[in-house]
Amino acid sequence: MKELKAYTIPFVGLKKGKHHFDYQIDKTFFLEFDYDEFNAANVNIDLFFDKKSTFLELEFKAEGFVNVNCDVTNEPFDLKIKDAFKLVIKFGEAYNDDNEEILIIPHGEYQINVAQYIYELIVLALPAKKVHPGIEDGTLQSDILKKLEELSPEEGKTEENNTEDTDPRWDTLKKLLTDK
Repeated sequence: MKELKAYTIPFVGLKKGKHHFDYQIDKTFFLEFDYDEFNAANVNIDLFFDKKSTFLELEFKAEGFVNVNCDVTNEPFDLKIKDAFKLVIKFGEAYNDDNEEILIIPHGEYQINVAQYIYELIVLALPAKKVHPGIEDGTLQSDILKKLEELSPEEGKTEENNTEDTDPRWDTLKKLLTDK
């Protein structure tokens, strides 16, 4: 957790007003959280920190890419990341993070570590299903993709259509429709 000390902002020494923090996130950042879904990462985080007299406003903006494996073919590819998140920090009696957009910290606190928020911003920016762009436009040539196409059922030739066994009662009813 030594690496995460770089993400601690001692706001007590900051003047009131707007401040800017810039973080370059790579794969080692995610290893601190035991998250190994990324082959590589290169995400730039812009943190706009606005210190007011009674509260703090933080706006995170993430932009870059993470190298992940495709959920269909398991081929690695660079997935673009672009997302934003706003957080308001208020002071209260006890620590409370029940609301995802408002953090309440005790009055005596003098610093905030933003590593967890950066981690969540990037991980939650990923789509539920990660599909290689080459699959969508048909340019990806992969052994796995060829095997999937080979094993997929051809259209119009399902097992249900091949077996022409029908219930004789339905055949009788169908005759009624064709009789005039």
